[in-house]
Amino acid sequence: MKAVVFTLGCKVNEVESASIMATLEKMGWQTQDKLSAADVYILNTCAVTREAERKSRQLISRVRKFNPDAAIYVVGCASQKDGVQFAGRQGVRYVGGTRGKERVIDALCSDFGLACPDRAEYPKRVRTRAFVKIEDGCNNFCSYCIIPYLRGRVTSRPADDVAEEIKSCSAPEIVLTGINISAYSDGGTGLAGLIEKLKFTTARIRLGSVECSVIDEKLLSALASLNDFAPQFHLSLQSGSDAVLRAMNRKYTRAQYLEKCALIRGTFPDAAITTDIIAGFPSESERDFEDSLSIVDEAGFSRVHAFAFSPREGTVAYRMKDIPAEVKSDRLHRLLVKGEQAEKRYLSDRIGRRYDVIFEEFDGQYTGGYTGSYIKVYVEGRREGRASVKLQSLFRDGVLATEEEDV
Repeated sequence: MKAVVFTLGCKVNEVESASIMATLEKMGWQTQDKLSAADVYILNTCAVTREAERKSRQLISRVRKFNPDAAIYVVGCASQKDGVQFAGRQGVRYVGGTRGKERVIDALCSDFGLACPDRAEYPKRVRTRAFVKIEDGCNNFCSYCIIPYLRGRVTSRPADDVAEEIKSCSAPEIVLTGINISAYSDGGTGLAGLIEKLKFTTARIRLGSVECSVIDEKLLSALASLNDFAPQFHLSLQSGSDAVLRAMNRKYTRAQYLEKCALIRGTFPDAAITTDIIAGFPSESERDFEDSLSIVDEAGFSRVHAFAFSPREGTVAYRMKDIPAEVKSDRLHRLLVKGEQAEKRYLSDRIGRRYDVIFEEFDGQYTGGYTGSYIKVYVEGRREGRASVKLQSLFRDGVLATEEEDV
């Protein structure tokens, strides 16, 4: 039997799908994470935006083109938000939600008359970079975000369990991920305490997205004590305007955010700070938006993920007066241009420097990989493993480099 486990959305969804794949393979099934012909399709959906939810619905029709008689199982945020949009559609045998996604295995076994297996201990590893889920849920309730309503309150894995999974992982890079890893708490052990428990590993450790509230001397000191920390901080911002931050229910000010950026660079001078910014949030004035543009330069971001505001039914912001679509579109364009300028400046400033890179894929001419600061590096020819490279010039979506010596 062959199953496709197809994932939309965040890295947490990918980790959860990898766990399902590992259990299926333990049962003797063939698995694939890309859409192709199969007997069974497990669809892990997303609802972070209306577009993501629409794509989740479309998956049913897409998979039926590969096999009209396939058994289809749906889990994830879109089905948690509105299971009716999937239930009853041809081929759909099961609709689950966000928590306990591996219960889909029980449903599948029941449908096919199979004995339910023991769950695979850890997710299937399919890439050079392994994602380790340390928590689920979010307690922040930002006014624009539907995810806390779908994922629920924060629940954290035991720190020792996380450490054991990392011990078993052979990937050269490990990313600690979750819905809100800043809220990680195992008894009295917070995120900094968890990091302290990972000093044993020689793998490169990278953090998923964090809130600026978690950035303090204790966390930075713990990160600096690791054998190999990737100094890239995806520090969620969302707006450079204090007025808009209040309307978003983001619990910091522009000045506090910039203080955290300075604190990071006090420990990691070459750190890459990436962020998310929403353009066109309800009540955002042109002055507010200009504050978002100016903070891109002031914070020295290496990359900006920019989005136009998308109202999500069930959130506080859904009841706010939306601003015209053409205004949102114009602001998004300006923000994207500003972000591209910031990224180009960040990369240009690092030409001539040496970095450690982990190679990931060969396209027939160049091998691509990433530095700890998440610079995409291209080296001519096929390469594997890790190497020290010297950045030479801007190239494609990153930098062309030459290999200096093996590490």
